Amino acid sequence: MKVLLTLYGEETASEFSPEQIEQSMSAWQEFGEAAAAAGVLLACEGLAESHAATTVRYAGGKRHVTDGPFIETKEQLGGFVFLEVRDLDEALEWADRLPWTTDGCSTEIRPIMDYDAFAAGAESATGQRAES
Repeated sequence: MKVLLTLYGEETASEFSPEQIEQSMSAWQEFGEAAAAAGVLLACEGLAESHAATTVRYAGGKRHVTDGPFIETKEQLGGFVFLEVRDLDEALEWADRLPWTTDGCSTEIRPIMDYDAFAAGAESATGQRAES
């Protein structure tokens, strides 16, 4: 089962001392090495702050590009971890090991779509409608 852990929190990077940044980077490196050694890590990246984002929306058949994130909020998407795990319980175990688990931060765990199962479900639904 592939899952994407998306990491949300307040953008506070500029509030950290060099020592705190070094500690954070070290903790993330340890997490990455542990997940890689366990064979579950597919990717793990932080994102630039939201002011560097560009949002693309489509309306009336036209593309509209704006600077910044889609939604104005204190909590922003800060990064992601892409894992291949046995099940949700294992994904939760890895989420507990994230250096991200401080007050005010949240992690969304979302399974990656299984396109084969999705297609099989669509074929099954089409067959059931045809039989009705």
